Amino acid sequence: MNLPIILSDLVKAQNKFNTTEYANCFAPEAIVFDEGEKHQGREAIRKWNEQTNAKYKSQLETLSYEIVNQESILTVNVSGTFPGSPIALKYHATLKEGLIETLEIKG
Repeated sequence: MNLPIILSDLVKAQNKFNTTEYANCFAPEAIVFDEGEKHQGREAIRKWNEQTNAKYKSQLETLSYEIVNQESILTVNVSGTFPGSPIALKYHATLKEGLIETLEIKG
């Protein structure tokens, strides 16, 4: 699978529960949309990732990757301490200058 390096780095950081490495995959003013909430900026993204790690202990397995209308869509199998685990989710990302500018996580 020809995955952009930054998305590969994101998956690796998540699987190590490394919130700093995870946040550093994003542009300084990046936005993440997840579970109806918006998180903007690296520090907010780091805190959100830290909270979700504590709550769900999510591990990601890459299933597929495609580009649709200049949007990167990464499908991952997410397992963790949540009802219905594991579940396939789609990470809709826009990338700019080697970093994630926006990320929307969809079921």
